[in-house]
Amino acid sequence: MSGPSVPPKVTVSFAKEEETIAIVSLLSEPANAMDLQFWTELHSALVRIESNPKTRVLIFLSKLKRDIFTAGNDIKELYAPETTAKRYEKFWRVQTTFLTRLLVSPLVTIAGIRGACPAGGAMLSLCCDYRVQTTHKTSSFGLNEVMLGIPVPKFWALRFCEVTLSKALGEKLLLQGALAKPSEALRYGLIDEVCEEGMLEKRVMEIAEKMKRLPRDGYAKTKINLRGAFAEEWYRYGCEEEAKDGFRMLCEPTIVKQLKRVLDGLRGGGGGGQKASSKL
Repeated sequence: MSGPSVPPKVTVSFAKEEETIAIVSLLSEPANAMDLQFWTELHSALVRIESNPKTRVLIFLSKLKRDIFTAGNDIKELYAPETTAKRYEKFWRVQTTFLTRLLVSPLVTIAGIRGACPAGGAMLSLCCDYRVQTTHKTSSFGLNEVMLGIPVPKFWALRFCEVTLSKALGEKLLLQGALAKPSEALRYGLIDEVCEEGMLEKRVMEIAEKMKRLPRDGYAKTKINLRGAFAEEWYRYGCEEEAKDGFRMLCEPTIVKQLKRVLDGLRGGGGGGQKASSKL
């Protein structure tokens, strides 16, 4: 007998019948923890949408009850005592494959960010062409790995600094594990717009309608010229060195201890194991 079916965490819909604008909805309560299933479904959704010749624009939106885009990678995928080297390598390769493909996708890609967007969620957004974030009190944006006791992955850091207005500012934010408020993220160049609460979906649709008119070939080939070499190097490094060496790093006693502290804190906050989504 087969086990119970697992509900999808990522779904695809289209804004209109002509399917020119695709919407990828992120829904894994309570915080869109990005585990192996989550990243696998993201990659499958991207492949499916890119194969549709009608589609020109891809929008990412969170459908959570709370004001969170995603809380980042699920700590259970990174906490060595609760995973294996084989599982971690697969997790990291799937994640890297999706992010590098998204970075050079021929589609116009837009991240509609409602609320908090640390680490893995920020990296997904930074691989999109355009980012809009709401001004919720809980809204933040950044790569906060340092504050949790682990290093920022190499190509995540490079992409972050590439988008930030200056390399020096990017390095400062990364080394401090800073999470910027939307007004700061806008000023730093990390996002492109802020919008009021309740207006996000309307605003990203307005942007999509405008950007879908850009000539497809010119847009796609220019993106490859700008990002192709970086994406190829990132893919090779992420799927080989990081996937193999990362688990050894996660097994270091100081990192195991730090991640256990974070994991215990999340679990102690209520909601049991499901609550333990990461901000990595």
